Parts: sequence; C-alpha cells; structure tokens
Amino acid sequence: MEEWKVYKIGDICSNVCSGGTPTSTHSEYYDGDIPWLNTKEICFNRIHKTERNITEEGLNNSSAKWIPENTVIVAMYGATAGKTAIAKIPLTTNQACCNLTINSEIADYRFVYYYLLNKYSVICSLANGGAQQNLNAQIIKDFKINLPPTLEQTRIASFLSSLDDKIEINKRINDNLEQQAQALFKSWFVDFEPFKDQPFEESELGMIPKGWKCSKLKEVSTKITDGVHNTVKDDPNGKCLLLSCKNIKGGKITYGNDERKISEDTFNKLRKRTNISKGDILLSSVGTLGELVLLNEDLPNIEFQRSVAIIKPNSNILTSHFLYFSLINQKKQIINSGHGAVQQCLFLSDIAELTTIIPPKEEMDRFTKYSISLMNKIVNLQHESRRLAQLRDLLLPKLMSGELKINDVEKNL
Repeated sequence: MEEWKVYKIGDICSNVCSGGTPTSTHSEYYDGDIPWLNTKEICFNRIHKTERNITEEGLNNSSAKWIPENTVIVAMYGATAGKTAIAKIPLTTNQACCNLTINSEIADYRFVYYYLLNKYSVICSLANGGAQQNLNAQIIKDFKINLPPTLEQTRIASFLSSLDDKIEINKRINDNLEQQAQALFKSWFVDFEPFKDQPFEESELGMIPKGWKCSKLKEVSTKITDGVHNTVKDDPNGKCLLLSCKNIKGGKITYGNDERKISEDTFNKLRKRTNISKGDILLSSVGTLGELVLLNEDLPNIEFQRSVAIIKPNSNILTSHFLYFSLINQKKQIINSGHGAVQQCLFLSDIAELTTIIPPKEEMDRFTKYSISLMNKIVNLQHESRRLAQLRDLLLPKLMSGELKINDVEKNL
C-alpha cells in the first residue's frame, strides 16, 4: 500500500460542475437533439442515451451545460443520492448531478467510478437534510480517494470494465432477440401479414381473420393479483429481496434500485399469497405503467410489492409467451388506462378488462415455439451476466483497497 496515495476527489478533477433544468412550461426547450440526464437515470451504469433531450434554446436559457464523454457523474439529491454513472456520450445534466471531469494525468476515470461505486454506502452516510437526504458538490469534492500508480489503476479498471463490457454486450444481444420476437408477433397477430388472403370480420380490436376470437384478460387468466403491501418488515441480514415496479424495466428484472431485504420466513409467508411462478407475467402498475416481464424461470428468493401486478395466464386457452407479447403491443392502451394526477396507477380491474386476440391453436403454438427458443437464449445470457456481476462485486472491494493485487487476479482467471 506504500505506493497508494490519498487525494481529495476535487484534486483529481480538471472540472467539477452541476447542471440545470430548462423551465418545463416552455415546450420549445424540450424534444431537441441535446441529451439531458436526470438523476433518476443514474444507477451504477454507463449512459449511452438519455430519456429526454433538450433544445439549444433550452440549453441557453438554463444552467444546463455540456459535459464531455467519460465524465463520472454522482447523483446528489433524493432516492439516487450517492449513486454513480459514466457518461459515454457528451451530454447535459440537471442540477442534481455532480459532474466530475477526471484529470487523466492523475487518475483513470474508470478507476474513480469503481472506487465511488465501492464507497456508495459511505457517500450516502454523508448526505444531510430533512425528509430528503442530499449531498452537495463540496462534500463530493472533499471525499477522499486512495489511488495506486496510474498504470495499476488502468489495469484494475480495465479488468473490471471487461466484465461490465460483456454484461453490456449480453444486454444488447438480448434486446435484439426480444425485438425479433416482438416484430414477429406484430407481423402475425397485429398486421396479419401471413393471413391477408383469409376473410376478415369486425371485432372489438378491429378487423381480424374470420374465426379468430377476442377475450378479456379476466377470461384467459386463472388469476390477476398484485404483490404484497409495502409495510412488510425489512431484515438487513435477510437473504431474500422485496422488489417494486422500479425493478421492472425493458422486459427484465433489474437490480440496484434500492431493493429491500426480507427474511426467509417473511418470504415464505408472502409467497403463499402471491404464488409467483414460472410462466407468470409481471406488470408495473404504479408510476411508470406498462413495463412487463415474462418469468421464464422460478424466483426462489424474490417477492414483489403491490406496485406490481401478477397475471397468471390460463394455459388451456393461450400461452404465457403469446399473452406477454400481446400486452407489449398494448402498452399505449395500458398507459392510457392509468388513474391519478400526481402518480399514475392501474387498478386490477383495469388490467382484467384489457383485451387480447386469440388465434387458432396451431398459429399460437407456432409462434410460441419460436418465442421459447429466443427466450431460452435470453435466459442463458442473463445467467451469464449475473455470474459476471457477482464476480465483479466480489473482487471490487478487494481491488479498490489493495488487499488483492491485479496480478493475482489475472493469474487465476
């Protein structure tokens, strides 16, 4: 450890700044071509694109400012305070982001990112305020970082980054596989391209091939329920997780969104109520509506809060794969069914009234066979990504402290 030196974060940066938010009442400030990052998008990740863009006019009439690629970003306010990200494109941010442009002569930006990721709980403990715990730029600038020589930093950061690179590649492959299945479903069961020569008839979903049916979800499901009440007692040492609608995004269950830990005893009691199992469809029903996950495997240690609806398709009528892609194609309708001004929500009765088309069994089975082959590939890559993430998280604190030398890691892997 003799070669490691202690710095303040501010001393290893060529620039530290926050951003700004263009006035939301000026529509001309938004939907431009300038990426604009909100802190809710920061979750120990790489930022390749942002949920919203602003215009040049919005940039010029706010405190938002450009930050360069490879800037390390730390969220300062609210639920994401202390979480970090790396900007992989030039972008702008809101005022709750502390943007660190790292001086490459002193530090590798990737090493700084992983160091801050490893120190997340320590950084969070420095937050202050009332109901909402906040950080500020000075706290972050004064935060101490222990750095090995730059060559050692680069080797450590390159190793950890290689794991995240593979996780990112797997995600892109999976996104592409799911898009293929979505495109096929739309071609067959929305645009009816293979069935154009058949006679059509009117239905509540519009014109459909003659003899096909339309049914409400309540008619094709054995059960439509929701997760458990959020008053469930947490257990810091618990080995099971209680997730929310925030953990359902992009067709998969995500982690790192402040999931709660619960005991095995609590989990077993909750599981008796929800009975979540392989083949169920999860639907986010509070806040961001319409996010969907098809469970391709059982979840032995995960339960969900009431912000997640659980749909159990009746396998005698239709397959889970078919209903899952049917609901994806109805996402706009699902969102429009929401209630509430401050926070949108879906009632179970709303979900029960959603309508799906029911094609002949042979067509449904043909699609399901194709879908299963793609989903199996997706699950395998998800498992690989999970193993890589576990390896990264195991080695991270040891590499960041110098307890484990990168030479030893490279020899044994």
